[in-house]
Amino acid sequence: MSNVLGLDILGHVFAPLPLLMVLGGAIMIALAQVGFGTGFRALASLRPLLTARPDDERDNARALLFKVEAVAQLKGLARADRLESTHPFVNQTLTTLANAADAEHFALWVHQAIHDRRARHGRVIAFWNALADAAPAVGMAGTIVGLIGMFAQMSDPAAIGPFMALALMTTLHGLILANAIAGPIANRLSALSEREIGWQQAMADRMIAIARREANPFQRASIREVA
Repeated sequence: MSNVLGLDILGHVFAPLPLLMVLGGAIMIALAQVGFGTGFRALASLRPLLTARPDDERDNARALLFKVEAVAQLKGLARADRLESTHPFVNQTLTTLANAADAEHFALWVHQAIHDRRARHGRVIAFWNALADAAPAVGMAGTIVGLIGMFAQMSDPAAIGPFMALALMTTLHGLILANAIAGPIANRLSALSEREIGWQQAMADRMIAIARREANPFQRASIREVA
């Protein structure tokens, strides 16, 4: 008997109508705020949410910087693109460093690239925050619809149950979507973004310093004599 009751409760909890009402309504509100393009990128962000390793990427970037220093001192920055990394941003930065007209052009490019990455991350995080904000409101709207249905069926007690379930389940789904799914995803992505942008900014600053040093013939000559 208890097993049957438990299955019946689960059937109400995962009933498709209240679930689709809350999820669909919250997603539409979030998309209206950030746009459909950002919505697709927000869904794509679920993969790096689970696989991103910013600390390992930072350590690999630091190790690569020593190689960049060595290549710059021995062969010049034009050979920097011979180095390889598993991170797309690092590879793009090495290629741009090797082909930049001068240090200032490289600095302008890398600062803009990091700014653009931070902006893209911010838009994706905004989608999940918007979803977390909208979910309880949509759940409350479903609750009101359920209550209206209950009052409209007061003359038929047997018809009240489905509307009561709708009223309660939409509130529950709204709270779960906001506090157990969208909110934690937004917080996790925000933390990952800060750590990723942090090591990329540090790497960019070091590469700019190398490029400016190589552009200074007196400083470059003194370093190579010491080496």
